[in-house]
Amino acid sequence: MGNVDTKLNFRKAVIQLTTKTEPIDASDDSFWEQFWSENVNNVQDIFTLVPATEIRSLREEAPSNLATLCYKAVEKLVKAVDNSCRTQHEQQTVLNCIRLLTRILPYIFEDSEWKGFFWSSLPAQSENEDDSIPLAQSLLNAICDLLFCPDFTVINSRKSGPDKAEDLNAIDSCEYIWEAGVGFAHSPQRHPLLDSHRTELLKLLLTCFSETMYNPPVDISQSPNKWIAYLTSAENRHALPMFTSLLNTVCAYDPVGLGVPYNHLIFNDSLEPLVEAALQILIVTLDHDTSTCNPLEPGDEHNSPDNLFINYLSRIHRDEDFQFILLGITRLLNNPLVQTYLPNSTKKVHFHQELLVFFWKLCDYNKKFLYYVLKSSDVLEILVPILYHLNDSRADQSRVGLMHIGVFILLLLSGERNFGVRLNKPYTATIPMDIPVFTGTHADLLIIVFHKIITTGHQRLQPLFDCLLTILVNVSPYLKTLSMVASTKLLHLLEAFSTPWFLFSSPTNHHLVFFLLEIFNNIIQYQFDGNSNLVYTIIRKRQVFHCLANLPCDYSAITRSLNKRSKTPRPLSQATSTENVAELPMEGSHPALPAEPGTLKATLPDTPGIIQMTERESAHPAYQQIDQHHITNGMATVNINSPPQNTGLPNEAGDASAAASDDSRPAPSSSPQPQTKLTEDLPKEEMKPESPIIPKQTVNTKNSLRVIPADENNPSGLWVPTAEWVHSWKSKLPLQTIMRLLQVLVPQVEKICIDKGLTDESEILKFLQHGTLVGLLPVPHPILIRKYQANTGTTTWFRTYMWGVIYLRNMDPPVWYDTDVKLFEIQRV
Repeated sequence: MGNVDTKLNFRKAVIQLTTKTEPIDASDDSFWEQFWSENVNNVQDIFTLVPATEIRSLREEAPSNLATLCYKAVEKLVKAVDNSCRTQHEQQTVLNCIRLLTRILPYIFEDSEWKGFFWSSLPAQSENEDDSIPLAQSLLNAICDLLFCPDFTVINSRKSGPDKAEDLNAIDSCEYIWEAGVGFAHSPQRHPLLDSHRTELLKLLLTCFSETMYNPPVDISQSPNKWIAYLTSAENRHALPMFTSLLNTVCAYDPVGLGVPYNHLIFNDSLEPLVEAALQILIVTLDHDTSTCNPLEPGDEHNSPDNLFINYLSRIHRDEDFQFILLGITRLLNNPLVQTYLPNSTKKVHFHQELLVFFWKLCDYNKKFLYYVLKSSDVLEILVPILYHLNDSRADQSRVGLMHIGVFILLLLSGERNFGVRLNKPYTATIPMDIPVFTGTHADLLIIVFHKIITTGHQRLQPLFDCLLTILVNVSPYLKTLSMVASTKLLHLLEAFSTPWFLFSSPTNHHLVFFLLEIFNNIIQYQFDGNSNLVYTIIRKRQVFHCLANLPCDYSAITRSLNKRSKTPRPLSQATSTENVAELPMEGSHPALPAEPGTLKATLPDTPGIIQMTERESAHPAYQQIDQHHITNGMATVNINSPPQNTGLPNEAGDASAAASDDSRPAPSSSPQPQTKLTEDLPKEEMKPESPIIPKQTVNTKNSLRVIPADENNPSGLWVPTAEWVHSWKSKLPLQTIMRLLQVLVPQVEKICIDKGLTDESEILKFLQHGTLVGLLPVPHPILIRKYQANTGTTTWFRTYMWGVIYLRNMDPPVWYDTDVKLFEIQRV
């Protein structure tokens, strides 16, 4: 009963505050004390007893009272720091101030008129303007001091008792780092109460940082988030121990512990909420890169980033530190996928999306870490969980963001030769996935999952097709032996993408065929010996290549193909191959399901086209020295280091990732541009004399519809394929290598079948395994890798995705729910 009374008292104080329109005196301590007294003792109570409508009406009708409430709460925290927060009463006051500020801040951020409020000085300081510091800085200083407060958030290693408490302002927080790991060897004893205090402080910190959510997407270097900028600057004396504590807490966490079955149901794990909050703080602070220059240029020490967290992360270099971080990330990524004999007997964590953002930031800011990851097979411990999530999320529109980040990470990794080489390691199925059973390597797993995404994924994933095939092109020269299942899947994709109606229905669909042909060419030219399965499948499906070579170009054939398509619209999954391969899904797997009705999802901006996300680079260093070298890379004929000839045609046969004349130039501005029409359809004044080839093409993928500007001749804006357009790219299809292979091997296979009366494919495979095409194929083309290039488009996408995840993952209590966020929209599926 007493508990109800105290809550009633708190509620009365809230009503009193929200109904009074005249200002309440700031010196009326007895009134203000009610808000942080011991009336309430958990965060859920504060969220229930302080409703959103009342905070908004207080903000509109009695703004001075809301301002006083914030001032008084921050003042309480500052006083607690001055007193070293030593008594039980003081600690309870601090917790209630933290909870109240966490509740109120989002409603201050959502109103643009309050924008500068926290960056103004405290009223008491206004007499002495020189020494005054903004309210936000007072709050951040107090939070950071409290995160290293003995007996409140860290174990007191010195004296005991409130009388002998250390002065928080003079404490060396490096001695109180929360966990052993990078730069700290001592692992302090854990206390659940201290963990929960740290978690509440970090939640308030995250709420302070969330001002980003209440602004439309902006360039951070132009308009930085002042909260994050201050916390990660040299003005924060706790920056290093804080970064180290967050990093080590995340990477040292083992949810399973000793592995006692069902222990997570008996004991409450106070560490999981702390790890989740620490991880969210890490990714938000690491996203705040205000340096305009690249901090990673070797030998340029002066360009270190303003953000100390990014600076510290980029300077980690010891192998044992890399091992600690990588082991922590792979342990947590693989945790939800671990199979046990007893159902639900081990704890599962669900912050894989934050972990993937963190892994991305690590690879982005610390190239030594990226090379360390690729140096061993540990990279496969990252690959398998990513493929699991991609496969599992493919039908769920609320998880489109997760699909994108998984693909972006694989694109980044695929730009390194070592990744392709590591994929040859045999794969042993440990996780039930909704894919056909196969025996093979991690490369087979990659191809089979990508095939599943393309043929049975949600329609909003279509803009990712270019990216998925670019990854396969990048790794294809290193794949020593593909299984029959993976070979069949690749051919099925070519079969589906090369149907005339598909090729003619969009100005960029033919790019997918060029990518697939480049994959086949790379494997035939560089890995022919071990790939008899693929060669056999190409021979069996030779009709697909002949049809491509003889693709009709005339207007009537194009119209016929498109009309046939409109009568019988079929998804890719039903463009079935005539294979009779019996496909059994893995035992224990579940089909990928669409989102439950009512699921909340955050909207995302469009991602840049593959052209803007990648830059081509030769895999042969010596080759880069060759001048005037004429090459065909399977997408378009390109002259290295020589100006392009004015053909009057665009590069639309064009390397979907490189339609520019200068190979060494980084990708241009990355905001997605609408798909441009063909050069011959462009008005003359739009053609720049210095670039006879059409500007780099990309696709604006608003809700996965390809947006094409209308022109005068075609007022409907619908794109119409022409015979000239088809001929322009059909003549550049890189079919020479495959046609030569078919020309040599088909007669040999037919002869051996007739001579020996063979009907069993194993005999034919044996024959192909011992065959050779040395001296019979065209000269091998140079290997070209399309490496991921940082650009503002993906930076904006990552920031929006990350805050959307944080918004949806913080529903207990619902910190930002139903507030007016502007960075994204929250929709119900």
